[in-house]
Amino acid sequence: MYEDKKLVCKDCGQEFVFTAGEQEFYAERGFQNEPQRCKPCRDARKQATKANREMFTTTCANCGKEAKVPFQPSNDRPVYCSECFAAMKDQQ
Repeated sequence: MYEDKKLVCKDCGQEFVFTAGEQEFYAERGFQNEPQRCKPCRDARKQATKANREMFTTTCANCGKEAKVPFQPSNDRPVYCSECFAAMKDQQ
């Protein structure tokens, strides 16, 4: 069985708990390393990455609404807004 561990965040230096449930999740996924950052620092890193991403504006091939996508659309493939993309994904 797993037991909660106290770890120190490498970004902010604060202690955080690596719970038994998180350890089990990591083991199921085959992750070898323990997390190095607390949840707020992980979230801040993710947001920083997203903020730097260039977004492109196009028209949804399904509903015709404006869609923002993180890639340069080409005319050889349809591009969908997030709502239509999710609906199509659910149908599969």
